[in-house]
Amino acid sequence: MTDQIEEQPDVEAESEDAYALDRKAVMAILFAVETEDRAALVAAMEPLHAADIADLLEQVNPYDRARLIRLYDKEFDGDILSELDEGIREEVISVLNPQVLADAVRELDSDDVVDLIEDLEEPQQEAILDALEDSERVAVEQSLAYPEYSAGRLMQREVVAAPEHWTVGDAIDFLRSSEELPEQFYHITLVDPRMHPVGNVTLGRLMGSRREVPLSDLVEEVFQVIPATQYEGDVAYAFNQYHLISAPVVDDEGRLVGVITIDDAMAVLDEEHEEDIMRLAGVGEGSLSDRVIETTKQRLPWLAVNLVTAVLASLVIAQFEAAIAQLVALAVLMPIVASMGGNAGTQSLTVAVRAIATKDLTGANVWRVIRREVLVGLVNGVIFAVVMGIVGLLWFGSPALGYVIAAAMVINLVVAGLAGTVIPVLLERVGVDPALASGAFVTTVTDVVGFFAFLGLAVVVLL
Repeated sequence: MTDQIEEQPDVEAESEDAYALDRKAVMAILFAVETEDRAALVAAMEPLHAADIADLLEQVNPYDRARLIRLYDKEFDGDILSELDEGIREEVISVLNPQVLADAVRELDSDDVVDLIEDLEEPQQEAILDALEDSERVAVEQSLAYPEYSAGRLMQREVVAAPEHWTVGDAIDFLRSSEELPEQFYHITLVDPRMHPVGNVTLGRLMGSRREVPLSDLVEEVFQVIPATQYEGDVAYAFNQYHLISAPVVDDEGRLVGVITIDDAMAVLDEEHEEDIMRLAGVGEGSLSDRVIETTKQRLPWLAVNLVTAVLASLVIAQFEAAIAQLVALAVLMPIVASMGGNAGTQSLTVAVRAIATKDLTGANVWRVIRREVLVGLVNGVIFAVVMGIVGLLWFGSPALGYVIAAAMVINLVVAGLAGTVIPVLLERVGVDPALASGAFVTTVTDVVGFFAFLGLAVVVLL
């Protein structure tokens, strides 16, 4: 049995390279670009998925990227554009041959075209819109008329709809005779005479039923209609919460205007998660492809905020300058208290921000969550108070110093748990993104409280 266990592969180690670009393939592609061997380049790129090609373009330097795009030329696929990071998409479009760009854009669904051009400069937007058929251009322009980050921007205009009185046979005959079905769809949306969606029928139930069965007998139990003006983050939440595959989008009068599919909703959910993480770290919405000056501009404001909070903490320390001069051990130990409080506050803060984003933290359970985080801080504080009390005793030979740092540790970890939960909740209540601003406030509170508690107790007990 032991031998069998030892022979099992290290799954975690193998997963680190799962779906990563093969180094040999990348080297072959770059060699083909260097030697300007188009046939070799096309052969090396042919097995790659559009997402892998987008990853490759994001990873190489701008010079090699431009050469690769020009050499690849007419093989460039529209799906590659939709997979590219926004940071380099504009650059890639500027390098592409105009005819290649036009052919690539025509392959995309309307929602992908909207996502492609909404952040581009006006001349590039016009170049892409001019490449579309008149009907497709109108559909894209109508989607662009909706607010940014709304369901109207997220939806695709290509919808498979059927009158609510149709039978399975009617629907199958329609699908077989139709010349312009979406490349991928999961439901037939039933509509009433006023084009109001009334239900969804999955293709699986459609194909598994007899021709004479009414479509209204096959509708799914879970049916969500998405207003075109709804925020895309709420749309993604609905898909995740109700396990939706696709959902119809309606205008202000409740008429069907498009459909959102799970791939687009999950892309938004992924962006929301990434945005929260980036904002918690104070690095904005940058990417690996951003230039030095762009990255600097994104990070500079939050470094300035951190400087202000550090100055506030230093002002607290300055009030105890005489005490620190008399007892050097205070200078040695006080960063430990502040650091432990900062880490504990970040833990509570991360949990709270994520719970707010997923709508799990509400008015009904907020006090229970706050109480839990405070108690967690208290328990952890007691545990580390014992550890640091022993350290203070053994290191500096002073039982009183051990008591002081132990008490300060308990106080700061309790406050950290409280601040890490209450601050994001309060910011969310006043309409400020908790992921954007909570970190600076929590850090300030834990630093100030940590230094004040430790140095204040030291003055009272030791001096």
